[in-house]
Amino acid sequence: MDYKKLAAELINGMDAVHKMKPQKNITNALRGEAFALVYIQNKGGNALPGEIGQKMQVSTARVAAALNNLEKKGLITRRIDPDNRRQILVGITENGRELAKKHQENVLEMSAKLLELLGEHDAKEYVRIMKRLAELLPDVEEILTEKEKNLCCN
Repeated sequence: MDYKKLAAELINGMDAVHKMKPQKNITNALRGEAFALVYIQNKGGNALPGEIGQKMQVSTARVAAALNNLEKKGLITRRIDPDNRRQILVGITENGRELAKKHQENVLEMSAKLLELLGEHDAKEYVRIMKRLAELLPDVEEILTEKEKNLCCN
């Protein structure tokens, strides 16, 4: 099998999917303010900014901007951690909880609609393959990172 040819087809397909509105909506929900809200909610209503940034895989500046916006909207609170006064705990307000729940429901609904478009067989196969990739990727992540370092600007 020519895996490079298949990889080129995969890349083209992924690019086309990522440009479509439903996928953009799902991607946006998994990054940025919506993600931060849901993450805080799922952590029991309190999280550290650093944890949020690690999960979002974004810079501390991006996390700070998202948290500033959420705080201005009255969706989160920030306070000094009583157990470690050098850290800030990010809490979620009742309005934040409601919005986080709506975001989760919307992502689930959009994802279900996309899977429904695939049909039962393809949807099950897609989910199976995604789970399999999730199992395999941690093992090859180091190799890929090394190759990425060697690809650019040496």
